[in-house]
Amino acid sequence: MALKGVNFKVYEGEVVAIMGPSGSGKTTLLNMIGLLDRPTKGNVFFDGIDVSKLNDNILANLRNTKLGFVFQTFNLVNRLSVFENIELPLIPKGIPRRVRAEMVKEALARAGGEESWLRKKPNQLSGGQQQRVAIARAIVGKPIVVLADEPTGNLDRGSAKMVVETFLNLNKSGHTIIVVTHDPEVANCTEKIYVIRDGEITGEFAPNKAESLINK
Repeated sequence: MALKGVNFKVYEGEVVAIMGPSGSGKTTLLNMIGLLDRPTKGNVFFDGIDVSKLNDNILANLRNTKLGFVFQTFNLVNRLSVFENIELPLIPKGIPRRVRAEMVKEALARAGGEESWLRKKPNQLSGGQQQRVAIARAIVGKPIVVLADEPTGNLDRGSAKMVVETFLNLNKSGHTIIVVTHDPEVANCTEKIYVIRDGEITGEFAPNKAESLINK
């Protein structure tokens, strides 16, 4: 879905939800924010920099150092251990293994995980546990922004609640959180909600409006 005249701002330290029906442009917008797609018109500013015309190498460096990504389907590598999955973003950075090990343990603890998971394979964990491993992988490099695309979409209500609490705790420790969701209960935990339809932002709303927004 192409975006049309989107004017969208997120400030450092905010927790923001993007809501809208399937095919409305939510993922396209998230890809723009995540520096994965370039706009054909207009500009994208990130951390005060106009990134619209930066070359691919600079964009890749920004993604690897400033952004963390969380997905609905976890995107974990089942042949690797939990430790190795979380460690993956650190390996190209040339960080010594001993330091990486401490960073992995810290990230998993901050994501609400348990050290006993580290030697397990992802498919030995529940869905909620796998998502917390995915969150740990997203934050292990200490990004300033965490982008989450339907992070509770494959989880039961209890696991979804724990994942949302994890995001809120990360926000308290300094991360900006942007989450695409169709779940009003998730959106209600954020500070503001943007609704997108047919590629256009239709408004910015208070979180207590989420239930009514989903049906508009």
